[in-house]
Amino acid sequence: MAGMNETPSGERIHIGFFGRRNAGKSSVVNAVTGQDLAVVSEVKGTTTDPVTKSMEILPLGPVVIIDTPGFDDEGSLGELRIQRTRKILEKTDIAVLVVDTTEGFRKVDAELVGLFKEKSIPFLIALNKSDIPEDSEDHNIDEESAGLMQSIAGSCSGMIHVSAMTGDGINELKDRIALLKPQSEEGRLVADKINPGDLIVLVVPIDKAAPKGRLILPQQQTIRDILDTGATAVVVQDTELADTLDKIGTKPALVITDSQVFGKVDRIVPPDVPLTSFSILMARYKGLLDDAVRGVAAINSLKDGDRVLIAEGCTHHRQCGDIGTVKIPKWLNEFTGNDLVFETASGTGYPDDLTPYALVVHCGGCMLNEREVKHRASRTTAQGVPITNYGTMIAYVHGILKRSLSIFPELAETL
Repeated sequence: MAGMNETPSGERIHIGFFGRRNAGKSSVVNAVTGQDLAVVSEVKGTTTDPVTKSMEILPLGPVVIIDTPGFDDEGSLGELRIQRTRKILEKTDIAVLVVDTTEGFRKVDAELVGLFKEKSIPFLIALNKSDIPEDSEDHNIDEESAGLMQSIAGSCSGMIHVSAMTGDGINELKDRIALLKPQSEEGRLVADKINPGDLIVLVVPIDKAAPKGRLILPQQQTIRDILDTGATAVVVQDTELADTLDKIGTKPALVITDSQVFGKVDRIVPPDVPLTSFSILMARYKGLLDDAVRGVAAINSLKDGDRVLIAEGCTHHRQCGDIGTVKIPKWLNEFTGNDLVFETASGTGYPDDLTPYALVVHCGGCMLNEREVKHRASRTTAQGVPITNYGTMIAYVHGILKRSLSIFPELAETL
């Protein structure tokens, strides 16, 4: 596996710290991380935008820490900040609700707990400023607060008294967060579909759109997954594929290609050799593939003037021949025979309202964590809009989708 500092953001556990203004969220974040990650102040609303930091925290390992603005922010700008905080919930694997013990629980805290439960996010409550004596005049606990605390207590994974000022309880908080780490089986890109000793051929085009001096993330992760299995990875450009297959003299157990050259590779690789793409493997890894296969048939229903959203989880410089803005629109227009309208969304800019679109075509999601990819897919389908992904769509319009899913027979049989 990659070193802790090399772990991509999409592979890290995302831990969000939430609460009211001046509850001490940023101070608790700084205490947990051991760094001055967030600016702290006595002034309410010091944190005006989500602050993220990729780092390693023992005993959790590689994580992304997210400090959020107060959920009780006010005014028009405050409402925008609250909306951004709601967006953070889409990618949060573990939530920490920070409550000022001198103020107690308020309706805003209960609202946040409701959102955690609605989105099935495991959460803890950090009762901050526990160093201030309960009989101090600084305490302002009323019956409403006591009642809210009682109603919330049974729905969280624990309440921990902490002091960001003295450090008391911070180690316990970290230990308790670690217990909430998702316990599902470690996902594998392709290892469960190959065997030790297998020969796997990877087709990686090198053109002006390829990142200079490196491979893209799905390619790197696939190579490592193959090596960890004890199989052999042969990496080749599409221009040398035919010659390489002749030279090795052994039929590969699997060929994995960049989706952009799916059609060309399909014509070269013998039909009895399984073929798929990095994008399809990544979509399965992130939990998107089932929706992508179900949604791809919507291409047949696209009409002249229909709007199609091309969505990517990362932001990058667009070049001539860009897959999202040039190649996919070209292939879809040619396949449907219609003049479709294409719009793009990148990074965190995934729209809230998907209803204007007849189809969403999403990237594999390598830069997003699994929770956010699944949230995007479920939110899209809940609005009645089909969603597919790059690899699935490209295989479909080239007439080779069933072949590209042959290593996933449960999906191939649905076509």
